[in-house]
Amino acid sequence: MRVQKLFVVPFFLGLLFMFAVSANAQRAEIKIEFNEQFFDALLDAVFQTTGPIEFSLAENRREDTLSPQAIGIGTAFAPPACGRAIRVLRESGNVRTGVRFRENRIVAPLAFAGTYDPPLVGCVDFAGTADTLVDLQFDEANQRLIAYARVTNVSLNGTGGLGGSLVARMVQSSIDKKINPIEIVTLDKMSFVVPIQNKPGIRMKATGIRQVVTGNTLSVFVAYEFVKA
Repeated sequence: MRVQKLFVVPFFLGLLFMFAVSANAQRAEIKIEFNEQFFDALLDAVFQTTGPIEFSLAENRREDTLSPQAIGIGTAFAPPACGRAIRVLRESGNVRTGVRFRENRIVAPLAFAGTYDPPLVGCVDFAGTADTLVDLQFDEANQRLIAYARVTNVSLNGTGGLGGSLVARMVQSSIDKKINPIEIVTLDKMSFVVPIQNKPGIRMKATGIRQVVTGNTLSVFVAYEFVKA
């Protein structure tokens, strides 16, 4: 009997040790899926409810050094009050504002119109389309899934591309100052705590993300680990 006890005790302790190591190493993934139809329906609802999305253009001193001829978007004098603003339109020409998934990337074509007041010229109207890339990032400190929008190219209507780089800088500057980063999901709201009687509970903590594009669907896999609450 004593020999059996001597064997069973270390064996049992060994099992406890293996269980503890395994528990500390536990990982889990939660999958969040987005498809293009979801964003189309969302944007339809936004534009039908609120109309075009509008925000002011951020200050950018470099743009003031360019002449209206270099801008290529008109030379009309402004009324006393000229807004520096851009309006995101639902559609312009053959470009429809939306979110698309291509080659494991998130692309967001934008249709827009706006006004700008170069020095000594006045109010200038412009319109066109922009190609935008959306980069997903994991904000570990705040446990968030966030996105950054990057304007990669701007085409202005009727200008043969002239002035696109200027408008691209203005739009990107405005997005960086007023929109980026874009919070997609607060990840701790998707976690839970497992209570253990008379012991600290176990909670889920997000540790990273990965994305996979399949067809017109984006799958975001959020990795969690189980830690002491």
